[in-house]
Formats: sequence, C-alpha cells, structure tokens
Amino acid sequence: MKTILITFFTFISLIGFGQTKYNFQTKFDDAIPVLNIGTFHMGYTSDANKTEFDEHNSENIKQVHALAKQIAAFKPTIILVEREPYYNKKLATQYQNYLNNPKIKFDNPSEIELLAFEVGRLSGTKQIYGIDYQQEYFYQMPAVLKQQQDSITYNKYFELFNQNQKVNQINEDKMTVKEMLYFNNQPEYLDALININADLLTTVSVNGYPLGTEQASKYYNRNLMMFANMNNVPISKDDRVFIIMGASHTAFFKDFLRRSPKFKEVNSLEYLKLKNPDRKVRIFLFYILIYQPSK
Repeated sequence: MKTILITFFTFISLIGFGQTKYNFQTKFDDAIPVLNIGTFHMGYTSDANKTEFDEHNSENIKQVHALAKQIAAFKPTIILVEREPYYNKKLATQYQNYLNNPKIKFDNPSEIELLAFEVGRLSGTKQIYGIDYQQEYFYQMPAVLKQQQDSITYNKYFELFNQNQKVNQINEDKMTVKEMLYFNNQPEYLDALININADLLTTVSVNGYPLGTEQASKYYNRNLMMFANMNNVPISKDDRVFIIMGASHTAFFKDFLRRSPKFKEVNSLEYLKLKNPDRKVRIFLFYILIYQPSK
C-alpha cells in the first residue's frame, strides 16, 4: 500500500507540478542593440505602390526632422540604409557634406538624405553604410495570371485590406510623417506587407506548379542578401545600429533580428510615439488584427 501511494504521488507531481522547463539563451551576452524602422519612400521609387510626398516641401522636411530628433534619442553609432554597398564611398561623402552643412540642398533627396542624415547629425553618428541588394521579381503575378488553382485567397486579402481603409476613412496622403511611420511600423501592418509581397504568392499555382512561390522566393532571397550585407558591416559589441528602409524590408528584418544571436532589436514604436495618436489609425490596426485571413 505504501509503495502504491508513493507511486501515485510521484505521478501526480510529474503531471501537476513537475513539468520540465527549458531555458534557452538565444542572444549573446554582448548582443548589439538595433533600432529597425520602416518608412515609405520619401523620394523617387520604382515601387508600384507609392506614397505622395513632396521631398522639397519645407513643411514636410520640418516634420521629418522633428521625427529625426525623436529617433536620435537612440544614439546610434552606425546607420544602415537601403542603398547597395558599392555606393558606400559616395554615401559617406554625401553624409560628411551634410554634417559640414546641414542646409545643403540635394537634387533628389529620399529618406536617406532627409531622415537618416539628420538622425546621424543629431546623434553624432560617424558611420553610414548601404545594405541593399537588388533582385527583380514579379509580385503582380496574381493580378495578371488568369488561370490559377486558387483565384480567391489573394484577391480576398486585398479586398479585406481595402475594406479596412474604406471603413476607417484612412487617407495616407493626409497623415503627418509621424503618423505614417507610426502606422508603418505596427507589427500587424508589417506582417501584412510580408503577406502581400511574398507569402500570399504561395497560393498562386498553375496545373499544380507553384509559379507564385518562385517569385516569393526571390523576395525572400533579396532580404536575406540584405541581411548578409548587414552582417558584413564592421560592427562591434559597443555599437548601436539604426536601420531605415522600406517597410517591407523592415518586416523581414524583424524576423531575422529576432532569431539572430548577435543582434537584439529594440522596440521601434518607443521612438515613434505620437502625442495624440489618430483614432482612425488605431481603429484600422484593430481591424487588421481581427480580420487576419485564416491560414
């Protein structure tokens, strides 16, 4: 009887109180902090989806520089931008020219000249590098391919996205720069960008062959190559890294940084806080969260 009781209590302790807990350390002790912020392209872009923005407008520049002041609180020692590494020497020269004369006029400024340079100036950043990797892919395939095995999912997702904008009267062209970047960096929105640019292409097949997946893999490869370029930048354990890129790349980098043992991502929204967040932005994000399509 005593043996039975001991066995019984041992069994109860195992199922009720003795669940094994595993503690995995996923980051190096000296992991490097990274502020990873996504933006709309403020200058010329070949992207199919563009945000109307006058990069020469003084009020727009004022708004960007006000945001730069918030981001500069991170005090980055290195800035990474969406430009190919072969351009680094020219990029460094342009940056130095800006530091010497912040009122310098660029013919075709983008988020690099308007935001990254100003963040660097305010925070005393010495180094700036490009980590872009160009690779063409056809992400509009679902819209032009007539014979698909699943002709519903991709279009239904865009209907959902457009419905959210209509219901909440979202007009990106009327948002301030701060509101736009706060919106662009919400986790649910970033996930939506991965869906639109890559993952939903896996639903596009013809006669059992995943044509869409071929294209999605190219975009995954582009972002992996960009992350490889980041890993090739001379970064030490004492550095603090600020990355500013188009938001779809930011979305991929959030996943890469989460798993990387050498980097630790900080909360980007802490540096993009709005004093009075627009109610419609909050509602729109709420709808994105609720109406995520089933997987």
